[in-house]
Amino acid sequence: MPDEQPLTERHCVPCEGGTPPLGADRIAELLGQVEGWALQQTGEHDELVKTFRWKNFVEAVAFVDRITPVAEEEGHHPDLVVGYGRVEVHLWTHAAGGLTDNDFILAAKIDARAAA
Repeated sequence: MPDEQPLTERHCVPCEGGTPPLGADRIAELLGQVEGWALQQTGEHDELVKTFRWKNFVEAVAFVDRITPVAEEEGHHPDLVVGYGRVEVHLWTHAAGGLTDNDFILAAKIDARAAA
């Protein structure tokens, strides 16, 4: 079953309008599988948020360059805030109006790129 695979081995699936967001129990379960990500209520939806710290602006932008191909490959794109020595990543599924498995899959893959 795909849910039993580590998040880094799964792939995002296309979502269409009307796809329901995850419930609180599933969010809590998946949140336990991604380190350092926080659940944030923004407007009328939940987001996953994590800030990655780097030594300077160049390293922060290099990190963005490392995660860009992952987002493209998965067809799921984060909102990024880049500043001196930091990249803040926001994930949520617009079509679902909240969080889906895709957000946690991409979070795990972004973490893997951060560690590389």
